[in-house]
Amino acid sequence: MKILLVEDDSKTAEYIARGLNEAGHSCETIRDGTDALFQITREAYDVLVIDRMIPGLDGLSLVKAARAAKIKTPALFLTSISGVDDRVEGLEAGGDDYLTKPFAFSELIARVNALARRPPVQDQKTVLKVADLELDIAKRQVHRRGISIDLQPREFTLLEVLMRGEGRVLTRTMLLERVWDFHFDPKTSVVETHISRLRAKIDRPFEVALLHTVRNTGYCIHAPR
Repeated sequence: MKILLVEDDSKTAEYIARGLNEAGHSCETIRDGTDALFQITREAYDVLVIDRMIPGLDGLSLVKAARAAKIKTPALFLTSISGVDDRVEGLEAGGDDYLTKPFAFSELIARVNALARRPPVQDQKTVLKVADLELDIAKRQVHRRGISIDLQPREFTLLEVLMRGEGRVLTRTMLLERVWDFHFDPKTSVVETHISRLRAKIDRPFEVALLHTVRNTGYCIHAPR
C-alpha cells in the first residue's frame, strides 16, 4: 500500500514511516501542507496520514483543499489535538478517521488497513434520484427541478446517505456512523445542525418537502405521498 505521511516533526515522522515500511507498506513523508497538496494532485496514494499542526497549509485546510479538488483518497488525522470538538471538526473537514497521539502503532496499522479496504465510490450507483431531486456523486453536483444546489462536503455526504436509504428511517446513531464515522455519541448537535442546513437548501426554496423528521426516531427522505 502506498501511503503519504504529512508530519513536520522529524523524529515522529521517522518512527511512523519506519513502522509502516516494516509492515509492508511504502511510506513517503512530506513536512509541509502546501507541498503535500501539490504532491497528491500529481500522484495517487492509497491512504493519507496527516498531522493537523503542520507548516504551510494546516492539516484541516489540506484535507478541505484536497476534497475541493475531487481527491477522494482516504485521510487519517494523526494528531495531539484530541478534544471531541476537534475530532468533529476534522471529520467535517473531509477526514475519514481520527487518531490521537500518543497512540499504539498496532492501532494505526489497523486503521490504515481499514481505510484502504473501503470500497471505492465508483463501485456504487453514482446518480441518485428522489422525486425531482438528483445527486450526481461522480460530478459532485446536486439539482432539484434543474436548479443547482451548492452543498458543503459533509452536507453532500449526508444527503447521499439519506438518498441511498430512500424511504427508510435513519437514526442519529446510523448517521453518525455513516457520515462522520463515529462509533460513539460525541454529544454534539452535529447531525441536527447539518440536517437543518440541508433542509434549508433542498426543501425550503421549493413547495414540497422531501426530507422528514420522524419524531424520537430519526430522519427519512422520500418522494411526496
